Amino acid sequence: MVTTHKRMSAGLLLGLVAGMALAQEPPAPLSLAELERMALESNPAISQANFNIRAASGMAKQAGLYPNPVIGATGDQISTGEIGAYGGFVEQRIVTGGKLSKSRLAAAQDEVRAKAQAEGERFRVLNAVRKLYYRALGDQRLIEVRTSMQRLAEESVLVSSELANVGLADKPDQLTAKVEAQRVRLSLLAARNARDRTWRELAAAVNNASLRPGPLAGDLDHPPAIRMDEALASILKNAPQLQQARADAAKAALMVRRAKAEKIPDLQLRGGVRYNREMLEGLSGPNSLRSVGVEGFFDAGVEIPLFNRNQGGVQAAQAEAESARLEVENASLAIRKRLAGVFQEYSDATEASERYREDMIPAAQQAYDMYLKNYRAMAGPYSQVLAAQRSLFELQEEYVNQLVTAWQAAVEINGFLY
Repeated sequence: MVTTHKRMSAGLLLGLVAGMALAQEPPAPLSLAELERMALESNPAISQANFNIRAASGMAKQAGLYPNPVIGATGDQISTGEIGAYGGFVEQRIVTGGKLSKSRLAAAQDEVRAKAQAEGERFRVLNAVRKLYYRALGDQRLIEVRTSMQRLAEESVLVSSELANVGLADKPDQLTAKVEAQRVRLSLLAARNARDRTWRELAAAVNNASLRPGPLAGDLDHPPAIRMDEALASILKNAPQLQQARADAAKAALMVRRAKAEKIPDLQLRGGVRYNREMLEGLSGPNSLRSVGVEGFFDAGVEIPLFNRNQGGVQAAQAEAESARLEVENASLAIRKRLAGVFQEYSDATEASERYREDMIPAAQQAYDMYLKNYRAMAGPYSQVLAAQRSLFELQEEYVNQLVTAWQAAVEINGFLY
């Protein structure tokens, strides 16, 4: 029994230790795909756009429905007596000229527009999340760079103190090292504050208030390769904002056809059955008192387009169609102009980041190592070490900033500039 109890206690202890180890494990790095999933599931703009599609679909359905018939009663009292006519009728408007089909086709373009608008809203949300994600990656890298700066600055303080203790360093070098260490601590604090701000914006973008700063999984050092001509062709073909403009132009063209069909008059048909109690006259014998009895009747009418042939409506529809067509061109020009600016930012940032990575940072690292070695050997002043150190870390920070700029520009280009 004692052995069994010891085994149970040991097993319980191992379970508690394992549970504590699991609880202390750092959270898994958060990926961009996971952030995008949160945004698409939780952002209210996506749901709102989907409801707009449903509303447009309903209006397109309604536009093609045939008018309902009218059913009613009719009566005609000739005198104060019982003689008169009463019965029922059915009335129906017969729509001519294909007006309903034209209205349905025009309204269907509103549904096309709503779908394009929803797709644009989706890109707007995703692009916002992606740009914040790459900014957060940059913040993460800057914290790493400034943490290394702090470590080196503190080492410089120790080295200058040790050299001063043996009379091999001046007091100004020691004070300068301490001031530099404090400056680096402040820059590290600023980097952490910037990261916290980015994560608060990211939490709002994905509509997840519980999101907290944590490690991110992703490649910051290699922005995607983008060709200007291919990007422009893709945007002009698939951009949701252009699809919206094209849907508006298509609807406006259909509304011209609908306006021209308006002058074709609809038929008004009305018919029914009634009981006529009016006595027949001019008859002799038993038939002289016979009433008319049950009879059928009908009316048919059509409006003559003599004065109103919807001339003003056609003129207005044609003007709106031309305006909508020109709006497609305006949207295309706006996209070309915006792409030119964003692509320049992308090109400048990618070229600069490559130059930093391949040439400038390695050279600055080599210079810093050489100056530090000379200082420790009392073969050079500390001012050279400090200048080389600042140059190295400024280049590293500029490299990170250029990478973030390149990625964010690529997000806008690949996301149709939303």
